[in-house]
Amino acid sequence: MFDAIAGRYDFLNHVLSAGLDNRWRAKAIRALELPPNPHVVDLCTGTADLAIAAVRGSSGARVVGVDFAAAMLRIGIQKLRGLELSKTISLVRGDATSIPVTDGWADAATIGFGIRNVAKPEIALRELARVIKPGGRLAILELGEPIIPGVREIYRWYFMKVLPRLGRMVSHHDSAYSYLPASVGTFPPPRVFAATISSHGFRDVRAVPLSLGIVYLYIATRA
Repeated sequence: MFDAIAGRYDFLNHVLSAGLDNRWRAKAIRALELPPNPHVVDLCTGTADLAIAAVRGSSGARVVGVDFAAAMLRIGIQKLRGLELSKTISLVRGDATSIPVTDGWADAATIGFGIRNVAKPEIALRELARVIKPGGRLAILELGEPIIPGVREIYRWYFMKVLPRLGRMVSHHDSAYSYLPASVGTFPPPRVFAATISSHGFRDVRAVPLSLGIVYLYIATRA
């Protein structure tokens, strides 16, 4: 599915989020409080937008982006070449539950809108705890629901009715943008997912609502 929509993925992200996706990524990188010359793992990297944000938001960053969708990675590689970032960001095809990085290599790690697509997120979190140094930071962006009554109902209507139709029209894929609201609907509530992060190698976990709760930023420190 992700390979099939790769060509329109970035465009749809920007359009369907009304351009807010860039702000969300920048906020996630700032929350990492990266040291100079950090090593960063960007899991579920897709077309590498969050990996690029990490390089732009820190001095001397070295990023390894991991994803299982080859077509997404191909677009990411083209993007990195155009931005002359191929020596700074490496994209690797791999499994989120078996990250191809050595123990304690990373000062920080990120996931942008990908953890809900991992079949066993608990294993992915344990893997992230393995590759991040003690005291290193984790930032996860994931979709949620607005917390304000009234706004929540309007957003649900858009998310369940309008977004899938727009997604199908632009991506020419029948199910990808029906899968999106369905996967968000089955993802644990912020408090529950924050507790899951805490129980898999992390401490000081916070779930921060962004844009009225449309997105949550989960921040944690490697125990």
